[in-house]
Amino acid sequence: MLIIGAKGFAKEILEILYQNNDIENLVFYDDVNPETDIKLFNRFLIIKTEQEAIAHFKNKDKRFVLGVGNPKIRKLLYEKFILDGGDPTSLISHNASVGRFDVEIGNGTNIMDYAVVSNNVKIGVGCLIYYNTNITHDCILGDFVELSPGATILGRCIIGQQSQIGANATILPDIRIGNNVIVGAGAVVTNDLPDNCTAVGVPAKIIKQY
Repeated sequence: MLIIGAKGFAKEILEILYQNNDIENLVFYDDVNPETDIKLFNRFLIIKTEQEAIAHFKNKDKRFVLGVGNPKIRKLLYEKFILDGGDPTSLISHNASVGRFDVEIGNGTNIMDYAVVSNNVKIGVGCLIYYNTNITHDCILGDFVELSPGATILGRCIIGQQSQIGANATILPDIRIGNNVIVGAGAVVTNDLPDNCTAVGVPAKIIKQY
């Protein structure tokens, strides 16, 4: 398996892979930070070129996991490493609770410790469902959505692609959030939000549109 990234979030991905007993042939990829060591934790090789990644996919393991948090970067890397021959892999913690009825989880989505995903939920590709998040019944998350720790998405909400929901934010039932939306930490969203905006506060108010 190749973890894309070798900094903060990638280390959290490593812990879940370790818990899942899936660290054979595990390497990291980081072509952004030249100061990174050759190995992470003096154990896991960090490769630094696209050619090395292609060789890893060809000769060892096609699977890759997104180890970066930003939705736009996740999308770019997802598409890049598919073209390089990789197979995007969903990583779901054993400590997460995922419903067993009518749940769809897209390729390359990460679901971290103590997240709760209810029944009749659809999650797109490349999403990040962080620690202690809650997605209740009949919700739909678009591709590359990021839910920060403690975020709560209540029934029948729809969240557009590449949107970011901040830590401990709450989205009330039946809300529609557009694409490329940022909801600030601790916000409570009581009304629909259009594409390409930032909303903060209780209740959440739009402070920026772009």
